Amino acid sequence: MDKELRIIVSGGGTGGHIFPAVSIANAIKAMRPDAKILFVGAKGRMEMERVPAAGYEIVGLPVRGLIRPLWSLKNIGVMMDFIKSRSQVKKIIRDFHPDVAVGVGGYASAPTLNAAYSMGIPCLIQEQNSYAGVTNKSLAKKAEKICVAYDGMERFFPADRIIKTGNPVRQALLDNNMTKAEARQAMGLEADHPTILVIGGSLGARTINDSIAGGIEKFEKAGIQVVWQTGKYYSEECQRIAKEKNAKLVKPQAFISDMATAYRAADIVISRAGASSISELCLLSKASILVPSPNVAEDHQTKNARALSDKSAAIFVADKDSRAVLVDEAIALVADKEKIASIEKEVYKLAYHNSAEVIAEEVLKLAKK
Repeated sequence: MDKELRIIVSGGGTGGHIFPAVSIANAIKAMRPDAKILFVGAKGRMEMERVPAAGYEIVGLPVRGLIRPLWSLKNIGVMMDFIKSRSQVKKIIRDFHPDVAVGVGGYASAPTLNAAYSMGIPCLIQEQNSYAGVTNKSLAKKAEKICVAYDGMERFFPADRIIKTGNPVRQALLDNNMTKAEARQAMGLEADHPTILVIGGSLGARTINDSIAGGIEKFEKAGIQVVWQTGKYYSEECQRIAKEKNAKLVKPQAFISDMATAYRAADIVISRAGASSISELCLLSKASILVPSPNVAEDHQTKNARALSDKSAAIFVADKDSRAVLVDEAIALVADKEKIASIEKEVYKLAYHNSAEVIAEEVLKLAKK
């Protein structure tokens, strides 16, 4: 009988960090149902709600990000919170006795994996993006294994520790076998209307929302229905604009709870280029127009998007051009069935399958060591 397995998983801040973390935890539990998994997150961040909803215990640290400009006096408080967080997480580690610590990026990963490393706990990090985040770069020399989704990551990490695994995605997305017509019916959509799914990340995207709002009349005239996830911050404004324009086919909503069905219903997807979204598009073989956010570290979403568009596996629209061209690009793509089929074929070639299971196996190997 194997000894009880104990794993700490740390990170969060956005769905792009949280979904892979939960997927890895689920894969570990599938392989070792006896495993005890404890999440460590940042107080007040999204993971403090999403992780318990997925069935896992989480403790929160008072850690937060550095404030720009870096010489701001407010960063004294940020550093004090980091020191406090590291002290708290050492106590968590002493009490929980983990065999391995897993970091997925985000504020909480840095104090957690720094503390774990200093206490002799083997560490694994998972980097979702094509340009490594600040936290994971700072932890590179402390991790025994570094799981990545893109080529060329030896720019950031020791080459002998890198494993190319791809990014884990939510299993529910892969388990949904609805036809397009069934998915549209389930969402209250017209089965015979071309359909676009618009997603701007978990918090919404101002530029994409402005672009869709400005093109409502064009979509309505073309007979294209638009499932439009606005994000909660933009929901009221987008609902008001759609109502003022008497939109029948363009349907704004703050949040889509059943993304699996929404993907199945769509002919094409308009999306930001976060790592999780890219992985989902690849695995689900969806044609997409990617509008990378310019407001992210090292412009990594542009690099993510180019990794697809350079291989004819997506259409690239720069954020600065979106308001002028996005809607026209989307309407043209919906009408071009051959191009959709070609993009679907190319994007699926870039998919990595069973990423969560591969990463979970690496975690179990470290635990045995």
